[in-house]
Amino acid sequence: MSLKLYCMGESGNAYKAALPLALSGLEWEPVYVDFFNGETRSKAFRKLNPMGEVPVLVDGDQVITQSGLIQMHITEKSGKFGGANPSEARDILRWVLWDNHKLSSQAGMTRFLMNFLPAEKRNADVIAFAQGRLAAAYGVLDAHLDGRDWIVGDTPSNADFSCCGYLFYPEPFGFERADWPAIDSWLSRIELLPGWRHPYDLMPGSPADRA
Repeated sequence: MSLKLYCMGESGNAYKAALPLALSGLEWEPVYVDFFNGETRSKAFRKLNPMGEVPVLVDGDQVITQSGLIQMHITEKSGKFGGANPSEARDILRWVLWDNHKLSSQAGMTRFLMNFLPAEKRNADVIAFAQGRLAAAYGVLDAHLDGRDWIVGDTPSNADFSCCGYLFYPEPFGFERADWPAIDSWLSRIELLPGWRHPYDLMPGSPADRA
C-alpha cells in the first residue's frame, strides 16, 4: 500500500515531507489539497487533520501531521536521512526545530505576504521586519555550511530537507541564492540528488495551475 501525502505545490512545509519521500524509494502518491479555495478549513479536512494544515501523511490507519514528524516516519520506514548515530540524530532534530522556529516560519509568512496576499493588504513594515529576521537566519545557515556538504554528517538528512523547504521557490521573499555562497552550493548539491524535483514539479498545485 502506497503512502498518501496530502499536500500542495505552494507549501514549503509540504515540500519538506514530499522531498524525502521522493528520495527514499518508498511508494507514495500526492493528494492535492486546495488551500486557496478553503479546503483546509472544510469539515472533511479538519476530520483528517484538526490543525487544518498540510502536509498530512496517511500510512494505512496512521495519520501523521507536521513535517518534522512525517520526516521521522519516513526515516523509520526507509532507514534513510536520520543520521549515522544517536548524536547525529539529535543534531538533525536540533536543526529541524531551528528551521521551524527561525527559518521556515519566517520565510513562509513573508512569501505569503509578498506574493499571495492582495496588494492592498500588504504591510511593508511587517515584511521588512520579517526579512531582517530571515537575513539573520540565512547568516547562521550559510556560516554553518561553509566548508561542509551537508548540515549534519556526511550524507543528506532531514536537517537538509527541512532547511531547504522554502529556498527553491521562485516567488520573491528576500532570499537571493547568490548572496549566500555556501547555501547556494548546498542547494546545488540537493538538486543533484537522484530523484530531486522542484516543489512545483513534485506536488500538485502551483500558481500556474490557478491562473
